Amino acid sequence: MAKYSRIEVFQAMKTTGVVPVFFHQDIDVCKAVVRACYNGGIRVFEFVNRGDFAHELFAELNKYALAELPGMILGAGSIVEEATTALYIQNGANFIVSPLLNENMARICNRRKIMWSPGCGTISEINMAQELGAEVVKLFPASEVGGPSFVKAVKAPMPWTDVMPTGGVTCEKENLSEWFAAGVTCVGIGSNLFSKAIMERQDWEMLEEKAKELIVIIGDICSRENKNI
Repeated sequence: MAKYSRIEVFQAMKTTGVVPVFFHQDIDVCKAVVRACYNGGIRVFEFVNRGDFAHELFAELNKYALAELPGMILGAGSIVEEATTALYIQNGANFIVSPLLNENMARICNRRKIMWSPGCGTISEINMAQELGAEVVKLFPASEVGGPSFVKAVKAPMPWTDVMPTGGVTCEKENLSEWFAAGVTCVGIGSNLFSKAIMERQDWEMLEEKAKELIVIIGDICSRENKNI
């Protein structure tokens, strides 16, 4: 059963501004990565459903976070249908992220009051997702769909829309500034945060510092954007 409500998840996403997107087949590596992100100030983490027995890894990782990392909110990503959605919810997922829009997944998440963030690539899909109860829509693949200019165009007629771009988002200030200036609520970052160098050396201290730097950059950007409103 999820520990955090859909509103608590949304607020954490909005406050932190970043959702790491990660998978590894070694549970010890997963625990080290989540702890490094947590120590760096990140409070929402998306574990990617990739490969056989991924849900078992998630279950153990979620138990670890609940016991050792108070306030860290774990969810599951890359879910494409309702059976796997239910499986992860049963393992305590606090939110479900999908690369696509699936109404049956929405029904399952809504029934259990679990936050659901579907992947959307058009304004019609975004509208449908909101009708189905999505607090935050995942723009995916963000760079291919249209980038920050697409977000800005969507928010002109639909300013209430909360968007999380994933795919093409980097840790660089210039890139992040473009996304947040366009009006995104938070960003999803995968390999750009978990660089090959960090993962090969298992340099968790470097990952922690990178997470801290990322939080500071996003905080500065958001503060500046709020002042300009």
